[in-house]
Amino acid sequence: MLTFEITATAFCHQMVRSIVGTLVEIGRGVQGVDAVAAALTHADRSLAGQLAPPCGLILWEVGY
Repeated sequence: MLTFEITATAFCHQMVRSIVGTLVEIGRGVQGVDAVAAALTHADRSLAGQLAPPCGLILWEVGY
């Protein structure tokens, strides 16, 4: 089981699934550790990994 705790001031559509999917691909060796920096530097979602499936994802808290 993998646990990711992601905190931000705002999220874009499917952003958490994209982050988790990319980190899982890096962990499996499908992508290199530079994948995150490349996607952020180029502002290109296509450089990130596949979306993680929505099952198992939990919205834990919303703060204002």
